[in-house]
Amino acid sequence: MAKGEKGPKGKKITLKVAKNCIKITFDGKKRLDLSKMGITTFPKCILRLNDVDELDLSRNLIRKIPDSISKFQNLRWLDLHSNYIDKLPESIGQMTSLLYLNVSNNRLTSNGLPVELKQLKNIRTVNLGLNHLDSVPTTLGALKELHEVGLHDNLLNNIPVSISKLPKLKKLNIKRNPFPKPDESETFIDSIRRLENLYLVEEKDLCAACLRKCQNARDKLNRIKNMAMTTPRKTIFPNLISPNSMAKDSWEDWRICSTSS
Repeated sequence: MAKGEKGPKGKKITLKVAKNCIKITFDGKKRLDLSKMGITTFPKCILRLNDVDELDLSRNLIRKIPDSISKFQNLRWLDLHSNYIDKLPESIGQMTSLLYLNVSNNRLTSNGLPVELKQLKNIRTVNLGLNHLDSVPTTLGALKELHEVGLHDNLLNNIPVSISKLPKLKKLNIKRNPFPKPDESETFIDSIRRLENLYLVEEKDLCAACLRKCQNARDKLNRIKNMAMTTPRKTIFPNLISPNSMAKDSWEDWRICSTSS
C-alpha cells in the first residue's frame, strides 16, 4: 500500500460483538469465530477473551498480527488463513498449547516466519500453503509432534531432509512448487511411506472460484480413474472349433472338440 493511502475500512469489533461470536464446539471447546467479517486490524478487545480454546480470524483483511496474541495461552487452534499477513510475530513461540495453525493463503515470505516457531513443541498441524515461501524454515524439523504439514503453492525448490525425518509425519502437501526436476517432489514423497495428500482447508472455507477449481480437478481425476477401470469385453465365440487369433482363450476347448471328432 502506497504511503498516505488508506486501506479499506473494516468492521469494528467491540467486546460485545466478540462475546456474541463465541461458540461451543462439539467437543466442548470455546471457539471465538470472527471469520468473514471484513476485519482490517486485529481487534485488541478480544485479548480480554483470552480463555478461549480456538480463535478463527480467517477470511478477513488483516495485515498484521500483534505480539500481544501470545496472551492466548490456552489456545489450541488458530486459524488465520486468507488474510494479507506477511509476517508472524516472534511471540507466537510462546503459545505452546497450540495444536493447529493455519496461515495459508496469505503473503508470508520465508523471512516472515520467526525462528520461535520451533518452540511450539506440541503442534500437530501447520498449513503454510498458498504463500510466497522460497525456502522451508529448518525450525519445522524441530517440531517432533507434527502429523500434517501444508507447503503447497509456494516458491520452494527444495525440501529439507529434516522434514522427512519427522517421526510422526503422516500427511504432507508440497504440490505446485517450482522444483528443479519434475520428479523431485515425487522422490521426496516416496521417501515417506506413510505419506498422504493433505488438504487442510475444508470446502466451506473456500471461495466460490477456488471451490469450483478444486471440484473440476477432482471430476477430471475421477474420469481418468473410471477410464482406467473400464476394460473392453472380449468377444466370445462359443461354437468356434478352429483356432485363430480371436480364439486363443478357447484353445483347450478347440483341442477337445478336434480330438472327439
